[in-house]
Amino acid sequence: MIASTVRSRLVLTTLAAFVLQVLPLPFWLAAIRPPLAVIAVIFWSLIAPRVGGITLGFVTGLALDVYRGAVFGQHALALSLVAYIAVRQHLLVRNKPLFEQTVFAAALLFASEAVSWAIDGWTGNAAGGWMRWLPILVGSLLWPLTAAWQASENRARR
Repeated sequence: MIASTVRSRLVLTTLAAFVLQVLPLPFWLAAIRPPLAVIAVIFWSLIAPRVGGITLGFVTGLALDVYRGAVFGQHALALSLVAYIAVRQHLLVRNKPLFEQTVFAAALLFASEAVSWAIDGWTGNAAGGWMRWLPILVGSLLWPLTAAWQASENRARR
């Protein structure tokens, strides 16, 4: 019963993050849109690594690849890497103070964007300027709200 509740929350929140990630926005607002799909993968890899984890990162990444028309597997590789690191470190990170959790999430957001940036460069696509890295900052500022939700999920599961 509890596992099915966690799975349904995982599917709903990841789907909502994906929809908000691909929703068309004006240029000035799209430039600061946080990578919500990556944040959802980090969140579920930390809170429920057996239910979420690498498979969630891979499937979400493939969905982003298909929707955005990127190199097939680009986002899947980036999100799988992020999920792997989050799953490996989930016991350590969940017990850290909020600031350290935010730094960890920012590092994972940076790793995801760095992998995408490298693949874009290797395939000859435009790498973008400094605005490419702006969503990492916005996502890092959004992480404390996500961590607060994570704490409430942990209390509810006990």
